[in-house]
Amino acid sequence: MSTINATDSLDYIELNPEQEADACVIWLHGLGDSGEGFAGVPPYLGLPEEHRIRFIFPHAPERPVTINAGYIMRAWYDIKSLDLEGRAPLDEVLVSCEQVTHLIEQQLAKGIPSERLLLAGFSQGGVITLHLAPRFKKPLAGVVALSTYLCQPELMATEQAPENSTLEVFFGHGSQDDVVPYIAGQHAVETLTQNGHKVDFQTYPVAHTVSMEELEAVGKFIAERLPVLS
Repeated sequence: MSTINATDSLDYIELNPEQEADACVIWLHGLGDSGEGFAGVPPYLGLPEEHRIRFIFPHAPERPVTINAGYIMRAWYDIKSLDLEGRAPLDEVLVSCEQVTHLIEQQLAKGIPSERLLLAGFSQGGVITLHLAPRFKKPLAGVVALSTYLCQPELMATEQAPENSTLEVFFGHGSQDDVVPYIAGQHAVETLTQNGHKVDFQTYPVAHTVSMEELEAVGKFIAERLPVLS
């Protein structure tokens, strides 16, 4: 298996609105999934018909995953231990963050203002979005974090960029999640709040998945932060 480099481009699925896009959501999937896993979600978000949001669903690189007997699958980082403190290795998280940063920069180059770009992520994908967004040096529209946790939360206080130090976050978590424990979501929300972020923390009676009720709430959050411009 070749080494994964920060300069490697990510393949992705792109869904465009009927009119020319003036906003963008980049949505990262979880371990073992692909961009296909969430590419069918937009119709269930309840967005206005006239929305002009482009959706980008990247595919994580393929790599051996230690806790899954070294099987090669799509993952934003390897998981060597289920211990939350060491579950997301910082060096690999940073590589994935840089790869996603390239996707953001591509959208900015296509004319999408940073203030009209929102990051979303589920599980591993949420770890990447929560690590990247507060540190990004141009203001973003917001973050959707689903069933996820933080990589080295103690770093946020000194590393987040002024441009996103008050970034708004929708955080959804299942109360029956046995993959990413609910308490991990609670701890992430506490850290984000302590560092100046306004977090809408919503709990759902599900396991490690996303419910229709949750998607409707996510859609409202996205519509409020990426409104249709007159």
